[in-house]
Amino acid sequence: MRREIAGIEMFDRLNDYKNQLADVMTRYGRRADFLSIRLETSRGTNILLRGERVETLSEDVSLGGQVRACYKGGWGTSSFNCLEQLSDRVEEALSAAKLVGEGETILAPIEPVRIICQLPLLGTDPQHVPLLQKKKLCDRYNSLLRQADDRIATTSVSYGDRNQRILLFTSEGTAIDQSWADMEMRFSATARNGETVQTGRETMGSRKGYEDLLDLDERVRGAAKRAVKSLSLPPIKGNSYPVVIDPILGGLFVHEAFGHLSEADTAYENPDLLEVMSMGKRFGSADLQIFDGAAPEGHRGSYYYDDEGTPATTTQLIKNGVLVGRLHSRETAGKLGERPTGNARCLNYHFPPIVRMTNTWIARGSTPVGDLFRDIKEGVYARNWLRGMTNGEMFTFSAGEAWMIRHGKLAEQVRDVTLSGNVFKTLGNIEAIADDFYWDESGGCGKGGQSGLPVGCGSPSLRIRDVVVAG
Repeated sequence: MRREIAGIEMFDRLNDYKNQLADVMTRYGRRADFLSIRLETSRGTNILLRGERVETLSEDVSLGGQVRACYKGGWGTSSFNCLEQLSDRVEEALSAAKLVGEGETILAPIEPVRIICQLPLLGTDPQHVPLLQKKKLCDRYNSLLRQADDRIATTSVSYGDRNQRILLFTSEGTAIDQSWADMEMRFSATARNGETVQTGRETMGSRKGYEDLLDLDERVRGAAKRAVKSLSLPPIKGNSYPVVIDPILGGLFVHEAFGHLSEADTAYENPDLLEVMSMGKRFGSADLQIFDGAAPEGHRGSYYYDDEGTPATTTQLIKNGVLVGRLHSRETAGKLGERPTGNARCLNYHFPPIVRMTNTWIARGSTPVGDLFRDIKEGVYARNWLRGMTNGEMFTFSAGEAWMIRHGKLAEQVRDVTLSGNVFKTLGNIEAIADDFYWDESGGCGKGGQSGLPVGCGSPSLRIRDVVVAG
């Protein structure tokens, strides 16, 4: 009980901390070209079940912050957990910035704002749900996985939620009080038959309410059934095929393969990539439209202001197949002479904000889904995902399910389907964009040591020619 009371008091005391942050900013703000203080309170739950074991069952409450100072283009940062040490941490950040600053501070301008904003919950706040109730939910889903079939060898169920409230004060006069709740569940089942091992996975995330994590029985059973069924499927014969992918794989592709290359910190530090990702360059057909933005409401990458105080936007990255935009912090926008997009994000107060995606999507097309298969003599239909990785322009994704396409129709199901290729070539090989669309809210993005940052991904189904498919 005391833990809960302490958490409530900590959240409420942020109102008292505002005056302290304002006073510190008044004293130190003129000693740097730019100074910001981010103070964060956080409450969360973490549960992890593996088989019959409970590996994690915890609730936590934290208070912490980070000071960022910029002087002659050099940055200094210092994190803290005790506000009594705030002045010392500011001095540390200022000293570090002055040690490395040897050039010019270039930050794209934004309008200072003073505002209180909270992302609306449409359902129950997870902090109002008892820990025992969350544990029972995990137990139920774990039982569904384990009881699906005798060949299920291992199972995993994880649950996480976090309420964050963030104060951001800057030397330019910005004072933002922003809060939200985020929650996620992940399920996996591994089936074994002799030396053959197959895994099925499902993930669900939300910033709308605890109810979004309920009634997932069919999805959970589906993960186990896919693992068991895959034991008896033939592996695919490796080749280059025309491929139809569903919206979930399409969302993964646009995020992992293209979205990271659109983050401007990657581009301006790499002249070769900046040349490849030059504005006005064609990457796909006139039907291809790609966006990123935190402004669309209700998604896991949505917010009102980023961690530098830039308002959330919607940025078109590709318009009619041509590169027209990229994602920015204030520094990358200033150095490249472009407008800030509100994409400076950090996982928590331990990390400085860097350029990150928010909600990234390919816009809906006009081709009926059934027509994507037409005229394919031999190809592959891939759905969902198991794992993926990117290395610069190259990507490799493993599909959760796959079928052969023969003479325009779905044929036998196959397993061990891995899609790989060069992102720019693949964008150019998109032959048709379907009229369906799906938002996948399961994403947790990793970059720069900051893993698990909530994002949204969206896409219609896509038909792509000449994709390398391996077993």
